[in-house]
Amino acid sequence: MKIALIGYGKMGKEIEKIAVSRGHEIGLKIDIDNPQDLTPENLKKCDVAIEFTIPASAVKNYYTCFEAGTPVVSGTTGWLGNKEEVYNKCSETNGTFFYASNFSIGVNLFFELNKKLAELIAPYPNYDVEMTEVHHIHKLDAPSGTAISLAEDILEKISHKNAWVNDTSPAQNEFNIKSERRGEVPGIHSVKYESEVDFIEITHSVKSRSGLAFGAVLAAEYCKDNKGILTMKDLLNI
Repeated sequence: MKIALIGYGKMGKEIEKIAVSRGHEIGLKIDIDNPQDLTPENLKKCDVAIEFTIPASAVKNYYTCFEAGTPVVSGTTGWLGNKEEVYNKCSETNGTFFYASNFSIGVNLFFELNKKLAELIAPYPNYDVEMTEVHHIHKLDAPSGTAISLAEDILEKISHKNAWVNDTSPAQNEFNIKSERRGEVPGIHSVKYESEVDFIEITHSVKSRSGLAFGAVLAAEYCKDNKGILTMKDLLNI
């Protein structure tokens, strides 16, 4: 396939390396130096776009892809306040939009483990829950999109919690997500349930960005034969 890379930072370069190793061609690279090149005309020359940018520009980037009729795979987080609007626009234009808060295969299996643990522990309110997420100092949003996905799944399973807070003392019906930013940490997510007598903790730790990049390329390949609003659940059949 011919791939457009929207965002050519560390993730973009890692995606390029993996895409080329799998026989794909990079047809367009968009970075801070050439945003004017992100046009429907240029996108139409590509089979799919992979977008890793910043929350402020993500939605506009999606719409340009929809206008071009080019499927878009996005790992940008922090834009979900516009989620309904973006999904509606995708449907209106008969477009394809593959979004994941995290493209790592391991993280998406961790999502399923998190849901199962929350379901098992839900009848035992003496176990209180909290989450910690650690990322590099360059990450702009907090909590991470991955942490929010984990939190939403917990809230769906545990009826005595109905909200999460970030770096704040939670009320009884809430739980806290602690966000730490240090060094060049690619990403660590931990969910902990603690009672007076013990605790249960599950953790996913990223070793490098290559797992995320590999998942994004797999998602781009998946878009070749699948349309609409897609997620890692569709790709991994879970």
